[in-house]
This record gives sequence, structure tokens and C-alpha cells, in this order.
Amino acid sequence: MSGAYPSILDELGRGAPVKLVSIGGGCIANARVATFEDGSKVFVKCAVGAPKMFKPNMFKREAEGLRALAAAAAIRVPDVLAVDEQALVLEMIRQAPKKRGFFEAFGQNFALLHSHRGKACGFGHDNFIGSTSQLNQPLGGPWDEAADDGSTWPEFFMERRLRFQVRLAMSEGYGSELEHLLGRAETRIIELLSTTIEVPSILHGDLWSGNFMVDDRGEACLIDPAVYYGHREADLAMTRLFGGFEPTFYDAYAEAWPLDPGHEDRLPIYQLYHLLNHLNLFGGGYFGQSKRILQHYAR
Repeated sequence: MSGAYPSILDELGRGAPVKLVSIGGGCIANARVATFEDGSKVFVKCAVGAPKMFKPNMFKREAEGLRALAAAAAIRVPDVLAVDEQALVLEMIRQAPKKRGFFEAFGQNFALLHSHRGKACGFGHDNFIGSTSQLNQPLGGPWDEAADDGSTWPEFFMERRLRFQVRLAMSEGYGSELEHLLGRAETRIIELLSTTIEVPSILHGDLWSGNFMVDDRGEACLIDPAVYYGHREADLAMTRLFGGFEPTFYDAYAEAWPLDPGHEDRLPIYQLYHLLNHLNLFGGGYFGQSKRILQHYAR
């Protein structure tokens, strides 16, 4: 198969793959499974022939996020085997049915993941949520110099998450209505987010039902992260936006680490970030829902 596979596979030291099969499911990169002569397999994301949503540095930023989640040693993620601008090579996760108590264990371990704390809100590099840039520089300056107890979180979320997405929506032709509403809602949003301050937790950043899989042990394995450090309520809010998580997931999480009072009032704020991102990625079907949330908080 010389010349028919990403050259980065040579770094694995397994020789040329004997089979390279494209698989479906991705809207950003081409996904393939490479099989080697010894029968081993790896999962490969490729830039060649990828849809227009693919952006430079996506694979490197994804690899950083996976490694950061792995360092927390709470929930399985695929091992990063190799990465460059053109391909990301990951451990092949063999799937199986969910084990008994899957969502209880998932909820407990998600709380354990969040117990891994960072030094500030943000991350070492900007990365991506879907194919949208996600700004991660702490408000206080470069990541290497950053240090806060989470007190910058309300302003960080407003500036790096909501305001960035609203400005992007304006550039995509959705007018100034959202910007006007965000301006009216800003005081109330900051007020609500300021009622619960925590040392920033590591966040998956984009956890919906399509961004976890069930591994060969019947346990959860996280994929496709948009990692940064922030308030754990933001991660949980995304899990509730599109469904797919059983009530026992939230019960087990709350038993392991209860949320502060008022979290239901803050929930739509965190979901708004993802709705705005979907508006920017997929179009006007998400405009009305985004507008209604902003109207709810506007003064």
C-alpha cells in the first residue's frame, strides 16, 4: 500500500498497513481504520479529502485535549499514538454493549474527572469546538503566567465563549439582534455565574451522546473533546442539551459531588454557548432558541 496511507503510520513501527478502510460518522475529517500484518488496528483521522470544515492544527489541538483528559485518570480516552498536520492516529477502541450500571459509573467518574483542577480558566492553546475556534487564553494574560481561583470565570465565559460566538454569528449574517440582547443580558448573566465560584475543573468541553463511546469493557470512553478548564456546570449543561444521558448519570454525579444551589438557573446560559456554536456551524435553525435564552436574561 505504499503511498496510499498517511506517512505518519510509519512512526508506529508496524510496517505498512495491509488494509485501510474508510468509515463513516465524521463531518470534519476523514476517518479510517488501518490494519497491520500482525492483526493490530489503529483509528486514523485524515485531512486528505476532508470536508471544508477541517482547519489547520485541528489534530494537534485534539491530541492535546485527549492527553489532558487522560492525565486526569478518571475516564478512558483513546491513546494518542501519533499526530501531525495531516493525520491523527489513535488507539482503536473495540466497542461492546453497556455494562450493568453504565450511567451510574459514568456519572461517578465524570465527577472524578472534574476533580482534576487547573490553575486558571482557559487552556494552554486555543482549540476547536466542532470546527469553530475556541478561545482559551486566560483573561489575566498568557497561560504560562496565569493563576486564579476561578473568580474570573463569569467574565471569561462572557468574553471567550458568548461574546465571541455572537460576533461570529453577526459575521455569518444573523444581524445585530443577538449582540443587542447579549448586551442587555450581560449584567444578569455575570451576576448569576458569580454566585458559585470554584477552582477551575478540566472539562471535556463538548460532551453530548455522540462524543462518548462504549469500550470493550462496557464502560464509557470520551472522544472528540474541546478541552479547557472552567466551571463543571458548563460540561453538565451540554449533556442535557440534546439528551442521551439517563437520569442515573446525574444522580450518581450529584451523589459524588453535588452542584451548588441555583444551578438550574445557570443551565441555559451554558447551553447558549453550544446553541450559538450550532447556529454558526449549521445555520438559522438554532437562532430562535438562542434568542429566547438571551431574552430570558435581558433587562
